[in-house]
Amino acid sequence: MADSGQTDGAAPDLQATGERIEVLLDASASGGAVARERAEELVRLVADLYGAGLERVLDLMHDLGRLDEEALSALAGDGLVSSLLLVHGLHPYDVTTRVEQALDSVRPYLGSHGGDVELLDVTADGVVRLRLLGSCDGCPSSSVTLTLAVEGAVETAAPEVTAIEVEAEAAADAGPLIPVDALRTRLADPAPGAGASWEPVAELGELSAGAVSTLSVAGTPVVACRVGSDLFAFRDVCAHCDSPMAGATLARRLGGDAGDAVLRCETCHGHYDVRRAGVSLDDPVVHLDPLPLLSTGGLVSVAVPASVTA
Repeated sequence: MADSGQTDGAAPDLQATGERIEVLLDASASGGAVARERAEELVRLVADLYGAGLERVLDLMHDLGRLDEEALSALAGDGLVSSLLLVHGLHPYDVTTRVEQALDSVRPYLGSHGGDVELLDVTADGVVRLRLLGSCDGCPSSSVTLTLAVEGAVETAAPEVTAIEVEAEAAADAGPLIPVDALRTRLADPAPGAGASWEPVAELGELSAGAVSTLSVAGTPVVACRVGSDLFAFRDVCAHCDSPMAGATLARRLGGDAGDAVLRCETCHGHYDVRRAGVSLDDPVVHLDPLPLLSTGGLVSVAVPASVTA
């Protein structure tokens, strides 16, 4: 029997499966236009068949009284199931609800930058209108990471969104505003090297409160820590001594509240405020490079940008 590349009981690599389908469709073109059309029709028919089966499963659950809000939430919270429901027009939540849920998922991260986001409207043609609130608390790389966090969350939850329009509202206190153009850049004409990828990191979901972990995510060294229930991630390089943060420790800020946390470099003893996007307590001009995090269905993903403004 041919090796399918999948171990019995192992979850399939869904991205690889999608790419393989594309390769096979392209290969069918070598047999001419008719061969490709037949291959594409086969894919459509199989998709329609499974879509009809999925719809029937939902109908049966509803008839049995099992399709309650808890069940709907569990189905919508599973990445694979949610994607299939979207493809077949069966998702239980409309686009506005899904965008609101996506924004809720990144608000803790935005708050660590002193910012927030408000959903103003989702138009009939799929344009999401947002308002950015607050300041970046002096972190030069925030515009990049905020872009990745908000865009990534919205695009994952609502792939049918056609555009994101953003306006900014001045914060009550002084400070640099979150750039309004940050979210438009990648949607319109992304600059070379400005892209990024969301990489799932299962071990981060298991990180205990007060713990610090250093790891490699898609070749990018990352230092992550958990403060209470909140996770934070930064590029694994000390902004003072340029050394990796191996052995870094997390402590409560002297005189601070219970939720305040300071990350300490073991090499140079530099101190960074975790909740304020890694700004240095020793020199406010210096800061760590924060990386956005998303948690979907219990799986934590880190956005690894191709380049981060230092």
